[in-house]
This record gives sequence, structure tokens and C-alpha cells, in this order.
Amino acid sequence: MAFDIDLIKKVYDDLPGKIAEAREKLGKPLTLTEKILYTHLHPESPLQQYNRGKDYVFFQPDRVAMQDATAQMALLQFMMAGRDKVAVPSTVHCDHLILAEEGATEDLARANDENKEVYDFLSTVSDKYGIGFWKPGAGIIHQIVLENYAFPGGMMIGTDSHTPNAGGLGMVAIGVGGADAVDVMAGMPWELKMPKVIGVKLTGKLSGWTSSKDVILKVAGILTVKGGTGAIVEYFGEGARNLSCTGKGTICNMGAEIGATTSTFGYDESMSRYLRATDRTEVAELADQVAEHLTGDAACYANPEQYFDRVIEIDLSTLEPHINGPYTPDRAFPISEFAAAVDKFEFPPVLEVGLIGSCTNSSYEDLDRAASLARQAKQKGLKVKSEFTVTPGSEQIRFTVDRDGQLKEFEDIGGVVLANACGPCIGQWARHTDDPNRANSILTSFNRNFAKRNDGNPQTRGFVASPEIVTAMAISGSMKFNPLTDTLINERGEEVMLDPPTGVELPPNGFAVEDAGYQDPAEDGSGIEVVVDPKSDRLQLLDPFKPIRPEQVSDMRVLIKAKGKCTTDHISMAGPWLTYRGHLENISQNCLIGAINAYNDKTNSVINYVTNEYMAVPDSALTYRDNQIGQIVVGEENYGEGSSREHAAMEPRWLGVHAVLVKSFARIHETNLKKQGMLALTFVNADDYDKIRQDDKVTISDFASMAPDRNLTVVLDHADGTQESFEVAHTYNQAQIGWVTAGSALNKIREELTA
Repeated sequence: MAFDIDLIKKVYDDLPGKIAEAREKLGKPLTLTEKILYTHLHPESPLQQYNRGKDYVFFQPDRVAMQDATAQMALLQFMMAGRDKVAVPSTVHCDHLILAEEGATEDLARANDENKEVYDFLSTVSDKYGIGFWKPGAGIIHQIVLENYAFPGGMMIGTDSHTPNAGGLGMVAIGVGGADAVDVMAGMPWELKMPKVIGVKLTGKLSGWTSSKDVILKVAGILTVKGGTGAIVEYFGEGARNLSCTGKGTICNMGAEIGATTSTFGYDESMSRYLRATDRTEVAELADQVAEHLTGDAACYANPEQYFDRVIEIDLSTLEPHINGPYTPDRAFPISEFAAAVDKFEFPPVLEVGLIGSCTNSSYEDLDRAASLARQAKQKGLKVKSEFTVTPGSEQIRFTVDRDGQLKEFEDIGGVVLANACGPCIGQWARHTDDPNRANSILTSFNRNFAKRNDGNPQTRGFVASPEIVTAMAISGSMKFNPLTDTLINERGEEVMLDPPTGVELPPNGFAVEDAGYQDPAEDGSGIEVVVDPKSDRLQLLDPFKPIRPEQVSDMRVLIKAKGKCTTDHISMAGPWLTYRGHLENISQNCLIGAINAYNDKTNSVINYVTNEYMAVPDSALTYRDNQIGQIVVGEENYGEGSSREHAAMEPRWLGVHAVLVKSFARIHETNLKKQGMLALTFVNADDYDKIRQDDKVTISDFASMAPDRNLTVVLDHADGTQESFEVAHTYNQAQIGWVTAGSALNKIREELTA
């Protein structure tokens, strides 16, 4: 069925006129990105030319999506906003809290029991405020959105960094923190710095072992984890039209790994086919009528260098399968070079676990192509030598591939089918291992492979590849196996070779499902009461943050100076800590415990100058806070890379940190810090990072006169009596400075809604 059909009709009715007006105002042809952005301007941002990478702009997204781990804090904040109902269509998806251990049935039953309090809270809040609720087991948020809500030319935000998955259906879909979601659900304008636009021209056609996943693995190798920061990536060309809709979704999904604001594709036949196959023929017919407006203007694609800030070209016909990792998703190896890399870098050569599925690669096409290899293996006398797991993306996908036999193909060679949930991708994995600290290699079709992310073991080398490559290598059991060229010895001692995978884009007999897992909200939620037990250790009502005062940024102590990569996983770990995502006080006990202290190269060990003892980071923060001593966190490049989780901003805020000073920020994390009323600052001179000593007292001397486009001054009072100072930059506009003076963006919203 097509959700929100009246909204979609209105978007398409208004589209031709809005685009014509924007084209005239800007005086040039428009990329697809510009068409969507300029047709979703909020009235507070009038139609005019906005400078990419410079101007802050207010937008009006069509919808909001939240997953259960981030929805808890988002909805706890929304409850404080003073609204009776969400202002735009919104949904909650229960996919993050299901621990993968034994198999789908057992794991889901255990999750429903252990997480009942949280699920009941999310269901009740959704019912009260008019939010659609997808139950545990229904599937992963991004697959559910693609199957039910995404539509070409639309704009949505989601409280998960992989929200851009919906770009596979031609949306501008952007991952945000919960405070941003509250803005939109409360009917307020949503602010974003006008993104730059990177064009990726695709030519040729995929064949053999190469898949859509290899496109984004290649792009990640080119752009690195921060190369897309502040930009939307727009794919175009004959090669783009040759990709399936779900393949496009895979590419957009993992665009989060290059720091991109989002990624998108123009509307084409593959999207039309997918809409019709997922029971949205009415949407496809509406899109067909305005198809010329749902892709970039021809002139932009004919001369892309004139209209994009950067252009990359990839020939799909010659693209090689890639394996990326470990520890970072942009370390890219063509498969022909990977065996040599295993030797050169001493990666553990035995593949212990192969994992396919996740929000990135769990479509019918993905599983059908991987199942073709499982079928071959069975016919050729092979079974998996590695542990092998399969995670369907949704109940609709699971039910359909069960009906069509793909799940049995996996099970016949030793695979285990997990619940329709995030599971091992986010650390929700009770891994079977004889030593949780041993160096080892795993290979996944997921999107992210930071240290300790999947299983908590810093010695696990996580690599990312397509489901086809993961399946083939799990059959071999070796990290040095190249299925394009290498043979295997089967159970009969025969030398055999795997043929390239085959599969179909969409199920020949259509999708099917008995219970998709959707719950409609109440028509009138005014009588519904949301109860949070004050004694709960999983849920806690929020108190508003108090504004930072000038004296609090004087003589601050350095809580931690983080060394090297410091992602949101380092700042606020997932895995078992997901239990406390709705309880700010409890989850703050994981704040920065994964960050490397630059002064001793240890994790979770920092000197505290009240006690003059080494302490865990959260304990040190609480000691400073309880003694009314302000704190600052210092970091390096791309600080806050990774997940959209705003807990990574709320936890230090709750613990008494007033400022975060780094060489550069990941986009979402910088915004989350701003939303919580903190100071997000960057070094003007990156070398000034080295000047900060662990026993310094740090003062932001001109905080009281903070203004847009004006640097601030940091003064370091060293313990030896000497003093140094340097400039630091910020990107706050006047409205965002208002968030700081109000204590948080939510405080400001509540003031405006109740005025």
C-alpha cells in the first residue's frame, strides 16, 4: 500500500511550478539535488541563490523516520516540546535492540521479553503523538522506508546516519540527531548549511562478480571518510540507469561512510519497477507524469564540471570487486590485490565469520545472487568453512526469500538466518568465539567496520565487501581466496571453481508477507498517558539543560585529549550500551571510554586534578562537574565520524563538558553538539592541538561576545606559570548562538511554541 499518498500528490502537483521558478531565479539548469532542495525551502528561507558550503538554509522535509535506539531520546525530547501531535508523517522502527545469538526465532522472542519496557514506551508515545510504529521483527528502518515510504523527489530526515539509503528511490534523505527530528516533528524549520554537490558519472554496466556495493567501496577509496563532508553526492549517467533500485540504495546507504550529507539518483525505470513491485503503483504513475522534474537537467549531465563542485567518473564495465578495511571503510583494495595485502599487512588469513544482509545489502536481489553461490556450492560438494550468517532486511524480504527457497540454500551449506534487525552490524552480536581478545578476521556486507564495532574485540579485523564476495569467501574459509580466479577442493577431493553469481532484481512471483509488523497510531491520542517509571534503569525523563555561563568556560580542565580516530563509537559505544539509550544518566557512564588519551595512549584512563588520580573518563567528568569546574574535550580530524547518535553530544553535556575543540568535525556530530547548547570549535591552526597540555587550565576569553563569522580566543594557563593563546573557529550563525544562550535548541523551541 502507498502511505501518505495525499502528501506525495501535493509534492508532485507543486513540483513543475516550483522547479520552473527556481530555474528562473537561479538562472541556470538544475541538478537533481538542487531541484529537491529548492522545492523544499521553508518559508523562512525565501527562494534565492544560496551559496554552497556557506549559507545556512531552512528546509521543510516531508517526513521523519527514527530507529528504536535513537527514537527513545528523540521522543523524550519531543515530549518536552509542547506539541499534541507530530506536524509531519513520522515513524519508529524497532530494529537495533535485538541481540543476534542463536537465530531469528529465539533472538526475537528474547528481545521482546528483555526490551518490553522500551518497546511499550515507544509504542505508547507513537500512539499518543500520531507516529507510525513498526514492531520488533518488522525489519531494519532503511529497508522498511525504501519499501513503504521513500518516493522520488521527496525530502526526509532520519535519526540514523544511513537514512540516505532512501536516495535509491530518488529522495534527498539525510541522517540527523534526535533534536533535528524534534524540530521537524514540532513543525519548526529544519536548518542545514547548503551542501556542495559532488557528481559521480557512471558509465557501462555491471557484470560477473561485480555489484553495486563495489561502486561505493570504490568511491570510498577515492573520497575517504571525510571527502564527502558538507556535500550531496549525485549519481548520473547510463551506468546509473543500468543499476537496480535497491542497488542504488546500497550505494546511497554507504555514502554515510564518506561523510556525505546524503546521496541520490534520478528517477528512472528501475525505480518505477520497484515502486510497482512494492504495491505502490499509484506513486509510480504519479512520478511518471513528472519524470522530467525528478532527475537533473540534461545540460548538467552533459557538462557536469560546470554544475558540480567535483566530478568523479567510474566505468562499471571495468570495475573490479573490492574489499575495504580493516578499521575504516575507506581503505579500499581491488580483490585482485587483496591476497597480497593480507600477506603485506599481516591480516589474519583465516576468515572466521562471513556475515551478509544488514540495511546496506539485504534486498531480494542481494540475497538471490548470494543464494546462487550457495546453490552452486551444494551442487559442487562444498560447504562454508567459516561461520556464516544471513540478516534479511525486512519481514517482507524474509518471507519472500523463504517462500522462494533462498533461505534454505543458505541453511543447506551451513548458514544461520538471523532476525530482521541490525544485529552484528551495530555490535548486537553474541559472537561464538574461543577467545574474545584474539586477533582474527571477519568479512561483512555491512557498511561500517570501526575497531570493536561488531564484537567489542579491538583485535577483530573487520572488512566490508558485497554479499556475493562474502559468501564465496565464507565457502573458502580464507581471506586470500579470490573467487574470480581461484579453485577450491570439495568434499570429494575434487578441484572446483565457483561460477559468477546470478540473480534477479525483483521476485518473479511478487513480494509476499503475512504480517509486515506495522501498527497505526490512534486517531486521537489525547487520552493516552505515557508513563516512565522513576526507578527504571532504561528510561529517564529529561530535565532541560542550563545555558553555559561565561565563568564556566574559564579555567576549564581538559577532560581528555583524544588521539587519532575518534568516532561516535569511541564517544558513546553501542553494543551492550544500547540498553541505556533512553536513560541519559546511565548511558553517560560510557562517555568517551573508547577514546585514546593522547597523554598516555590508554583508553578510559585520565588524570583528574581534583583528586590527582587517574580515573575512568566519566568518573573524572563527574568529579569536575560536582566541584563546579568546567571541562573541555580536545580531538583531531573528523571528530564524531559515524553514527548520528546524539548521545555522543548529550553525554558530555550532562557530565559538565562545555566545549569540544578539534581539528575538524563530522557534520552530524557538530550539529548535535550545537543542538545541545555546547561549543563546537575548531583549531584555526591544527598544530595548536600540540600546545594543549593535560594539566592546563583552558579559558575561552571572549565567549560572552560570541558572534557569527568571528573567531574566539583560547587561553592556555600552563602549570609552569607560562601562558599561550590562539584563535579557534566556529560555524555558529545567530540562531545557533541562540541555542547556546537558551541552553539547547529544544529549550528555544519550547520558548517559541509556548510564547
